[in-house]
Amino acid sequence: MSSDPKQWRIGIVGYGEVGKILAEDLRAQGVKVAAYDVKLADDRGGPLREHASRHGVTLTTSHAELTERSDFIISAVTASQTVAIAEACAGAINQGTWFLDFNSASPGAKQRAAALIDSEQGRYVEGAVMTSVPPYRIKVPLLLGGAHAAELAPLINRLGFAAKPASEKLGVASATKMCRSIMIKGLEAMVIESFTTARAYGVEDAVIASLQETFPSIDWEKQGAYFFQRVIEHGRRRAEEVREVAETVREAGLTPWSAQGTAERQAWVADLADEGLFGKRGDKAFARSPDWRTEADRILAKVKDDQGRKP
Repeated sequence: MSSDPKQWRIGIVGYGEVGKILAEDLRAQGVKVAAYDVKLADDRGGPLREHASRHGVTLTTSHAELTERSDFIISAVTASQTVAIAEACAGAINQGTWFLDFNSASPGAKQRAAALIDSEQGRYVEGAVMTSVPPYRIKVPLLLGGAHAAELAPLINRLGFAAKPASEKLGVASATKMCRSIMIKGLEAMVIESFTTARAYGVEDAVIASLQETFPSIDWEKQGAYFFQRVIEHGRRRAEEVREVAETVREAGLTPWSAQGTAERQAWVADLADEGLFGKRGDKAFARSPDWRTEADRILAKVKDDQGRKP
């Protein structure tokens, strides 16, 4: 393997929003990038192939093929697949290959994934993405954890990452991310629940005025619209992440009442999105309404219709 990261062959597992952004920013530097996603095996693969063709990303046919040809692997899948992806890659990993786990999983899940990779002489590093990726792209703040974190950080920062080691102990970086997510993902769920309920009673303006007085640094209209947009578009992934958050809370010996409720609300919105309540996924207008009231009204109309159908 070259000592120059820009000469590495980089493999991305999971070619969703995050995987595509990383691929774009790496390819813009002339770095070789390959990717694999299970969606490539069915009719969901069309947009992925189009994106790969446009940016010069090589698509592989399996986890094993991707792993065998990569010097540095980034796992960017849904939280529930964290350990399964490590297992899928472990059998084909070359000695010394870096494996950066970008997923929002509990410390326990990261430790299980690390054991699989390290047992096959790969070099596992946990990654904790500390805010939303799209605004920052490859420069999103990233905490690294594990025995190889301090060595990997300066290497990938030469590729444009904004990584810093958190701890040699696996789980510290992920615990930081998970505890943050209790607040951030929970706030998303609470805003959707609070604002939609307020809309139903016609008191939304008064509620927002009160919030503005208490938290004057936040533009609650703008933040509300953004939260609705993100949950409608990514609620499924967020729900999986918060279930990992709940597991993190359990691992600490507490009952995850807040996290469990957040996961249920995020998944509920995702179900509505999958039903087409907010429009067609993939359309430019999907999850892009600048006024949260538009989406709240759709939810309330759906709830009223469902109640009317009850015997």
